[in-house]
Amino acid sequence: MRIFKTTWFSRFAQREAITDKSLKEVVRFVDAGRFDADLGGGVYKQRLSRPGGGKSGGYRLIVCLRQGERAFFVYGFPKSDKENIAPAEVKGFKKMAKMLFAMTEEQLSCSKMFSEIKE
Repeated sequence: MRIFKTTWFSRFAQREAITDKSLKEVVRFVDAGRFDADLGGGVYKQRLSRPGGGKSGGYRLIVCLRQGERAFFVYGFPKSDKENIAPAEVKGFKKMAKMLFAMTEEQLSCSKMFSEIKE
């Protein structure tokens, strides 16, 4: 499974001290069917606890995932900053997932929109 972060998400993760190791664990959970919410179209919402804290006060991450193939971290927010995502945002994430899943290996390799999390 290849795992990517958008440029925006990379900045968010760095600012919040979210490690690539924890992101790989999130992908393993979602890929195994242990996710918090299936938003449809390959878009999932998953909780991630803050370092030293619990999941309820942690982060909410939006992952576009095609099972066994690719995962893209596209959005995240602290639960304390935002209660949930709006229906219009979900619709946008679904459109984004469709485009991401249609990308060829060459397009992914050349894109500056993503960074890959290495195993």
